[in-house]
Amino acid sequence: MKRIEALNDFVIKFANVNGSGSASANTLFAKSILRMGVPVSPRNIFPSNIQGLPTWYEVRVTADGYLGRRGGCDFMVAMNPQTWDKDVAEIEPGGYLFYDSSRPMPASKFREDINVIGMPLTEIVNSHYTDARQRQLFKNIIYVGALSALLEVDPEVIKQLIAEQYKGKEQLLPPNYEALQMGRDYALKHLDCPVGLRVQAADAVGERIFAEGNNAAALGAIYGGATVCAWYPITPSSSLAEAFIKHCKKFRTDPDGKAKYAIVQAEDELASIGMVIGAAWNGARAFTATSGPGISLMQEFLGLAYFAEIPAVLFDVQRAGPSTGMPTRTQQSDVLSCAYASHGDTKHVLLFPDDPHECFQFGADAFDLADRLQTPVFVMLDLDIGMNERLCKPFQWDDNRELDRGKVMTAEMLDQAKEFGRYLDVDGDGIPYRTYPGTHPTKGSYFTRGTSRDRYAKYTEDGAAYTDNMQRLLRKFETAKDLVPKPLTRAAQHGTRFGVLYYGSTSPAMDEALDQLTESGLHVDAMRVRAFPFCDEVADFISAHDDVFVVEQNRDAQLRTLIINELAADPAKLTPVLHYDGTPITARFIAGEIAQNLKALNVTPIRVVAGKN
Repeated sequence: MKRIEALNDFVIKFANVNGSGSASANTLFAKSILRMGVPVSPRNIFPSNIQGLPTWYEVRVTADGYLGRRGGCDFMVAMNPQTWDKDVAEIEPGGYLFYDSSRPMPASKFREDINVIGMPLTEIVNSHYTDARQRQLFKNIIYVGALSALLEVDPEVIKQLIAEQYKGKEQLLPPNYEALQMGRDYALKHLDCPVGLRVQAADAVGERIFAEGNNAAALGAIYGGATVCAWYPITPSSSLAEAFIKHCKKFRTDPDGKAKYAIVQAEDELASIGMVIGAAWNGARAFTATSGPGISLMQEFLGLAYFAEIPAVLFDVQRAGPSTGMPTRTQQSDVLSCAYASHGDTKHVLLFPDDPHECFQFGADAFDLADRLQTPVFVMLDLDIGMNERLCKPFQWDDNRELDRGKVMTAEMLDQAKEFGRYLDVDGDGIPYRTYPGTHPTKGSYFTRGTSRDRYAKYTEDGAAYTDNMQRLLRKFETAKDLVPKPLTRAAQHGTRFGVLYYGSTSPAMDEALDQLTESGLHVDAMRVRAFPFCDEVADFISAHDDVFVVEQNRDAQLRTLIINELAADPAKLTPVLHYDGTPITARFIAGEIAQNLKALNVTPIRVVAGKN
């Protein structure tokens, strides 16, 4: 049987049952390869119920450092009979199927073009353990031991990780070591080791760290000065608020144990955003973490914050919708709902991080932006970024950096000023000056309202005053273009009439897809959009190309729609490339869709020969 041969470059996928305890074993396997100095990119695809449904854990072993999903699977660890047919069908020709052979299976359940590796896992655990839970848990460690032999993963590295995992619970180490060795010994004795896929120690990780986006964003909020979090649990954002709680205990607690923070689990999303707005109005840096359904419930309060001009930060960890959708699947599904959240003429600032490093960076920067612009700012994560660990640059922070509180008047400034108008545009940038409650005994006070008012916060239904205020809010949104993160570009090796726009979690797969297109002679300029409002560079990029692909993970091409609305771009120039089945987009999908479209346009491939132009 022909078999796939690869060193430090393959995809292995684990098919398990949710609630079986496999998650920790599979993560242990991925981290052991990472600890050997080989980059990995794992993704957990799990159901929203507590247990019983299928779950998958996919590990991209990537010597070249590609961190997006490639597509396809080279080695399948099939531990779930419920999904057997689907899992077997996913294996690449010449790939490997590892399964529990305790019970015989008919030949029709296998494929002739893959390599089958059977190991009687159930027989092994039943002969060694009497407790049902132990049988299930150690079965997972046993197959990790077998994989260490089949793929040449260093068992000492795995043992070291087990020791770190159970630090303080050393009594658990011997049985885990025993199970690991049991699986390894069986594989070495009874199976053909190693297979064509092998792991070899390298030094390709460098100084990069392994982090989850939600955890990184929560830490960014700490460094950004956040002291208040009000939230309501909702997948996949809950771990962000939980991480903030953990970080606050470390960084927001005095030596005497006094907490210097307030975290409230509200009764619902509506209450949580109300608490955030109230705290921010009083001068605290406050945020909430939620997902699409939560954003829907917050609409009216978001309109209040926009119109009354109160800073707030929202971390939207997007999932598949509409309605409650698929809570544990990923999509870029809230772009339009967040950009125009609330009713009436409303526009909000959106930030699109692409990895945990930017989740940390944007998580901190969002609070400065919210204060400077006196408006809600959305940090648009999604499940793929938020709940999966990914390699990224180490987080960096300048200890000399000061929080930018924007245009806040002190008592001294009020005494020196001729007048104070809460919604008065003094500098022509659309951003008025504000005061904190209690700043001055007689000056600087105003009534915060969500109804129409004049420049001095005095209630009025005069049409001219309302129009004046709405036009100023547009000027402020224009000012935001110079404050939000700029897009990043990647020029093709050859001059080209074609471009591609992408953002957020599509980035890792996009990096690889661009290389695949280049290798096939198809050259495309690329721009990663990092924020809304769109900087002038985005409009210039579209103008400079005849056709521009817009890659995103939703059905309705939401970023493309936003570009057409805001930049008056010609819809005919913007070709959507859409992926929305709930799984992270793959490099193969992106490259295939763009290549197919270019072929339809009769584009002639131009291949680059090394050393020649």
